[in-house]
Amino acid sequence: MKKAICLGSVVPRWDLERRIALIKESGYDGFESHHPGSEDEAKQIKALAEKYGLVIHSVMGGTHWQLPLSAPDPETRKKGIEGIEQALNFAAIMGAEGVLVVPAVVNEATDYKTAWELSMQSLQQLIPIAKRLGVQIWIENVWNRFLLSPLEFAAYIDELNAKANSDGDGIVGAYFDVGNILAYGFPQHWIRLLGKRIKRVHVKDFRVGEHRFVYLLQGDVNWREVMAALKEIGYDGWITAELPPYPHAPDQMVRDTAQHLDRIIKGEI
Repeated sequence: MKKAICLGSVVPRWDLERRIALIKESGYDGFESHHPGSEDEAKQIKALAEKYGLVIHSVMGGTHWQLPLSAPDPETRKKGIEGIEQALNFAAIMGAEGVLVVPAVVNEATDYKTAWELSMQSLQQLIPIAKRLGVQIWIENVWNRFLLSPLEFAAYIDELNAKANSDGDGIVGAYFDVGNILAYGFPQHWIRLLGKRIKRVHVKDFRVGEHRFVYLLQGDVNWREVMAALKEIGYDGWITAELPPYPHAPDQMVRDTAQHLDRIIKGEI
């Protein structure tokens, strides 16, 4: 498995080159980029990744919370689609294989059925663009009151791929977040059910009794079971840490997390 970190987790107050240099120095194989603010920034991130011998394996869509693909308002939904289209274009520029997408947000204004139907319609507009660019769309499980079981998650991905007439593994996959599941389930169960649909994995830890995220190896995730499940489904891809910087010496979080990932991947826990 390959080790990565979200660029947004890496000392945000530092300049871009210093942050990417730290990723390399800490022993990562690559990183997940934030949604660049412009094409020029996308090209700058790519150039720096190449300079330091790092892979940009994915891009995090940056508009899906503010402009949900499930919004009942057509104008909001249109802007949300445009935002993800921009992320897909930036991913192609940076050589990333896919874009992380939060597909829908269920709230008082958007019921579950509406979120399913509208997000499906939005993503069906984005799939031809993704195909043309050679970039995949990866759906993340987050606290959005949507896709609350692995059965639903699998069905949602399968329906999108069927509508897209995708061959092979499909243009749409799962960006599975281990820590996000622990509030209401067991990540190893989800992994085994989602199987080959999983294209990328986010990691963070979670304390169930306190209902809060914590740094790796400080929470209740059963990492042995998680890694066993990933191996069972044949996953050998990117494991990406998504964590906030320490309040003091934030660069140390990047270094510590690299060591924690090594132990998790090697089973030394």
